[in-house]
Amino acid sequence: MDDDDLGYMPAHEAARRFRERTLSPVDLLEALIDRAEAISDSINPFGDCYFDEARRKARDAEQAFTGGGADPGPLAGIPLAVKDSSRIAGRRSARGSMVYWDHVDEVTDPDIARLLEAGAILFARTTMPEFGWLYTTHSRLWGVTHNPWRHGVSPGGSSGGSAAALAAGATTLATGGDSTGSIRQPASQCGIVGWQAPFGRIPMPGRSSFAMYLHHGPMTRSVRDAALMANLVSGSHPLDHNSLADRITVPVDPGSIAGMKIAYSIDLGCYEVIADVERQTREALAALEDAGAVITEVPVDWAEEAIRLGHGGQEFLAADEFAETLEKHGDIVSDYMPELVATTRRFTAADYRRSLEVAGEVWNDHLGPIFERHDAFITPTVSCPHLPATAWQQDTINVNGKDVTDTQTAMTVLWNMFGHSPVLAVPSGLTADGLPTGIQIVGRPFADSSVFRIGHALEERRPWLDCPERRPELGF
Repeated sequence: MDDDDLGYMPAHEAARRFRERTLSPVDLLEALIDRAEAISDSINPFGDCYFDEARRKARDAEQAFTGGGADPGPLAGIPLAVKDSSRIAGRRSARGSMVYWDHVDEVTDPDIARLLEAGAILFARTTMPEFGWLYTTHSRLWGVTHNPWRHGVSPGGSSGGSAAALAAGATTLATGGDSTGSIRQPASQCGIVGWQAPFGRIPMPGRSSFAMYLHHGPMTRSVRDAALMANLVSGSHPLDHNSLADRITVPVDPGSIAGMKIAYSIDLGCYEVIADVERQTREALAALEDAGAVITEVPVDWAEEAIRLGHGGQEFLAADEFAETLEKHGDIVSDYMPELVATTRRFTAADYRRSLEVAGEVWNDHLGPIFERHDAFITPTVSCPHLPATAWQQDTINVNGKDVTDTQTAMTVLWNMFGHSPVLAVPSGLTADGLPTGIQIVGRPFADSSVFRIGHALEERRPWLDCPERRPELGF
C-alpha cells in the first residue's frame, strides 16, 4: 500500500485495519506527515503542527492494539487536524490573526475533547482567514491556502485549510466551523464532505452557544466518516445552555432512500449558477431518483431578501468588534481588514431586526410547507467554483455575464438562518475544467439521519476520491 492509498484511506477503514493488525497507526501518521510536508508550500493547509507529539501517541496506539488490553477507543490512532479557531487546552488558537499570535487556551471545546477522548491523534491545526470572515483562506499570519485541485483557486473559507488537507490526502479527519457556510462552501470547493448539525446538537460553551448561526462540525472524505464523527461529538454539555438533551445516533450504514421525497432548486431564485454546476446537480439528482427517491423541483421566488439579510445581520453583529480590532491592531492585521470593516458598516440595526422578521415569514410561508411535503431539500452548495485564492470580500468574478462576489456564489447562509435543519454537503462531480462541484442536502429540523441516508445513497452511486482517477493531481 503506497502513501497515496494511506492518505485517502477513510477513517472507518483505518480503524478496522488497526484492530485487524493489518495497518499500523504509526505508518498511517508518517504517510500523512510526509504528505503534509510535501504540500506545505504548494497548498499550505496547516498552521501549527505537532508532529513529534503525534508520533508518540501513534506509537502508544500501536501498542494498545497489539497489547490485548482494553479497547483504546473508536478513533484510536486516527490522525485529526483541527481548525485554528477551536480551543484546545495548552495550545494556541490564533483565529487566523496576528492579534492572537501568542494566545494559548486553558480549556478544550467539547467537540474536540470528545474526539481526543475517542483516541483521535491531533497532529496539526488547519489554516483559516482572519477571524473566519472570508470565503477564501488567506491571512497575514498563515499566508495563502490553495485548492489541491488547482493552484491559485480558493479552497473556500473559512474552513479552507481543513477542506484542502482532506482533498490532498494530508489528514484522515478534520474539523470546521460554519456561520454562513464556512464548512459547506469549502467542502464543495474541494470535493469533500461537510456536516452542519442542527444548532445545539454539537455543544459550544461560552458566547458561541448563543450564536445561533454558528455550528462546529466534522469534515471528512466520506459520508460514513462524517456519521462516525457526528455520533461522537454530539450530545448535551453542562456548559452549553442550548445543547440538545436528546442524543441521536446517525446510522453509519443507513437504509434505502426508496420512497423518500426530495425537493430541489438549482438557483434559489437569485443565484447565478454556471452550467457545469447545474449539470452536475441534475446528475446527482438523477442518481438519487435511480435509488428510488421521488425528486421534485420547487419554484423559489421568496429567498433573496432572506439571503441578503442573513449575511447582513451577521455583518452588523461583527461591525463594532472588527472596527475596534482595526483601530487597536491596524499595523498587524491582514490587508483586507479595512474592507471587512467597511462591509460590516453597510448594515444597520434595522437590517438585523428585519432579518429576524423575514426568517419567520420565509419558514411559515415557504420552507415549512416544503418540509411538510418533502423529506429533504437540495441545492448546489457553490454556484461557481472559480474563485481566486487571494480574493477579498468585495472582489468580483464574472458569472453568466454578471459580476458577483464570492459571498454571492456561496449558496449557504439560508441554512444558518434556519439552523435547526441538518445540512450535509457532499460532492456532486467536476466542472469541465476539473474543479469540484457539490450539493447540500437539507433536512427537516433535527432529522439528522435523513440527510445521511441521502448522502450515503449518492456516494454509493457516484463515489468520490476513492481512486487516483477521482483525486487531484498534486504534482509532487
